[in-house]
Amino acid sequence: MTRLRCAILDDYLNLSLKVADWSKVEDRVEVTVFNQPFASQDSAASALKDFEIICAMRERTPFPRSMFERLPNLKLLITSGMRNNSIDMAAAKDKQVVVCGTQWPRDPTAPLAMGMILELTRNIGRENARMHAGEYLQKHVGIEIEGKTLGIVGLGKLGAKVAGLAKAFGMNVIAWSPNLTAERCKEVGVTYATKEELFSTADIITIHVVLSDRSRGLVGAADLARMKPTSFIVNTARGPIIDEMALLETLKARKIAGAAVDVFSVEPLPVDHPFRKLDNLVLTPHLGYVTQETFIAHYNQMVEGIDGWFKGEPVRKLA
Repeated sequence: MTRLRCAILDDYLNLSLKVADWSKVEDRVEVTVFNQPFASQDSAASALKDFEIICAMRERTPFPRSMFERLPNLKLLITSGMRNNSIDMAAAKDKQVVVCGTQWPRDPTAPLAMGMILELTRNIGRENARMHAGEYLQKHVGIEIEGKTLGIVGLGKLGAKVAGLAKAFGMNVIAWSPNLTAERCKEVGVTYATKEELFSTADIITIHVVLSDRSRGLVGAADLARMKPTSFIVNTARGPIIDEMALLETLKARKIAGAAVDVFSVEPLPVDHPFRKLDNLVLTPHLGYVTQETFIAHYNQMVEGIDGWFKGEPVRKLA
């Protein structure tokens, strides 16, 4: 039996073959792992044109219609997660490509959001770096979050989880999103606010809405201008939800106390990006989903997905 070619994309940490049992499908597929991001769509299409199966990690490598047009052999595309806005589902259907997903064991982004809040207010990472550099006295004065107001933009499953963690720290929690209702806020045990109220009163704002045409640029210059000079903003959702140029200018002018960002419009974040030069901005390279438990779940379900597809029974089919 001729084995089909399977590409595992964007495995930066070289974990895919270690945390999942690919022997279950090795009689039918020949696996190639790509550990580095593609420089462009041209380079991605060139590298992947001979593959029948592709396993994608989140939105790291986009699959617009133009990409599907350049992958004539592609038959099965499996993405981590059950939603991937970088995949043109209509194009996949037109090209008769089966698209499947994987499920999360849990969502690890909420604890990361709280960790970024603690970094902004207690400077743990900064002081750790100074200690390792040989400094022996602290430089930063911390801010207590107990009693402070956390403004959550988006109160879905993830936003509600963040609300629970914040309340455990003794924070007051308010929330807003375009479709949020006072009834939903009551269910979660937080206070409903208008967008204007949230941005003008919250001590810390954290973003937890899904990226869509409607939410792209949802937080703009006018919203950032409403924030208090002592306030912080955290984004662990998706980069384009906040107007990045507006955030850059706001931080450069020190109109707010600081920000923490885990997601960017272009990922990986370019080495020469001006964000890297700001001392009031905490940066992490999209760590929200990067946990051992997450990778074990996703890669093992990808193996399961390939096996099911070969048997004519695709699992977690999206398109």
